[in-house]
Amino acid sequence: MSATTHHDALLETPLLETPLLQTKGLTRRFGGLVAVNNVDFTLRQGEIHAILGPNGAGKSTLINLLSGEFPPSEGEILFQGQPIQGKKARQIARMGIGRSHQKTNIFPRLTCLQNCQLAARIHLGGVFGSWRSRHRAREVNERALEVLETCQLVHRAHTPASAMSYGEQRQLQIAMVLATAPKLMLLDEPMAGMGREETAQVTELLKGLSDRYPLVLIEHDMDSVFRLADRITVMVDGCVLETGPTAQIRASERVRDVYLGRHHEESAA
Repeated sequence: MSATTHHDALLETPLLETPLLQTKGLTRRFGGLVAVNNVDFTLRQGEIHAILGPNGAGKSTLINLLSGEFPPSEGEILFQGQPIQGKKARQIARMGIGRSHQKTNIFPRLTCLQNCQLAARIHLGGVFGSWRSRHRAREVNERALEVLETCQLVHRAHTPASAMSYGEQRQLQIAMVLATAPKLMLLDEPMAGMGREETAQVTELLKGLSDRYPLVLIEHDMDSVFRLADRITVMVDGCVLETGPTAQIRASERVRDVYLGRHHEESAA
């Protein structure tokens, strides 16, 4: 292979692409407690990257650092190659990092459509008091209807959120994140508290979204994680125990010993 051909081949190698999201030595202390300890993490375009670990491992703290809800004590967070640590959560959201929370975070008295309109309006800016208000209102409405259709909730557009099932409310929360036009999504236990049928439905929804939206996913439903994730990072006591493709993590003795346990060891056999 000539030097030129070899150089061209290297340029085409996906590993040389700038990661969409990356942390270097990310650390967060709360007094004497080190909740996230020297974490290196990478998310690439088109990837679902799950974060696993027992309670207290630092998973949600890591998500809060990535979304700007906590500032890091040390380390870097790079989004599209640019440092974002120290920016406010609203600034980071406007840059294209959308997130959901463990607890359902919706407005129960508003309809599905109104919830999504509100999320879109926050992203696009106010719709009142300017000569562009009519155009912006139409844009907000179109965006809200689009994400409801994506999340299979368009038939619920005019239903108050409080009248929906728990699973539908969780889907609505994902729709609200989509309404902010994210470049990536941080999802903190999107299937928490769901039954099997609802979990399967949301798993299929997230699988369909992954073509357009890279995902960082915290989830305890292991069947869903193994079905969805391209890569998995396992955390213990704030540190990364192991990172790799899903098959590698599923087969890892260290991960089974620390987290997955005998049940998942048997199911992986």
